Amino acid sequence: MTDDEWKLRVDLAACYRLVAHYGWDDLIFTHISARLPGPDHHFLINPFGMMFDEITASSLVKIDLEGKKVEPSPYDINPAGFTIHSAIHAAREDAKCVLHTHSINGVAVSATKEGVMPVSQQSIFVLSSLGYHAYEGVALNAEEKPRLVRDLGDKSFFMLRNHGLLTVGGTIADAFVQMYIFEAACTIQLRAQAASSELIPIDPRIIAGAQAMAKQVTRSAGGGLAWPGLLRKLERLDASYKS
Repeated sequence: MTDDEWKLRVDLAACYRLVAHYGWDDLIFTHISARLPGPDHHFLINPFGMMFDEITASSLVKIDLEGKKVEPSPYDINPAGFTIHSAIHAAREDAKCVLHTHSINGVAVSATKEGVMPVSQQSIFVLSSLGYHAYEGVALNAEEKPRLVRDLGDKSFFMLRNHGLLTVGGTIADAFVQMYIFEAACTIQLRAQAASSELIPIDPRIIAGAQAMAKQVTRSAGGGLAWPGLLRKLERLDASYKS
């Protein structure tokens, strides 16, 4: 394979391991997908049946937009679980990585009418680029795809009601760091609500300028500051993801 593909595989395997490390995984369920360079809409995704902390660069499966393998692999995937990812990758050229979780805090906030509330610094970055999608049951129906694409629009953060969280990134690093912020915003909100005290909302004018602030403080999210440090942390924990 090309050097570019191997690097993408290593980064995606690392992302799976980091999601497991931070406790956002849901056994073998959910996916993180990454588009390969080139004109073909080919993607890497996890082999179905593996826990996220077992994913390696070489075990990732290369598929097309229909969820079919485009190269031989000893592993199968869960095509039904790729419904959400294929819809977004097909509609968004900038969606190089789509990261979806069923985290406890994320699902809890997704089940509230308010959704994400402007009560933390983390929340302002989420709210500046957030879409919502109503729950339609387990994502098995291809007819749901146009509604998913419509509700996401050009947003980077996506809350699937009664279901979970999703981020779209120009790189795997961006998608991961956005999910870190998303998850933190949900966790802080739940703890603040549990205090049974009146919450202090953030001025909407601050939220309006949050995207510009995010670019300045993160230097394009994971690709600038966080990702190299996260990979070093992962390497200290477990280097086997590169195999």
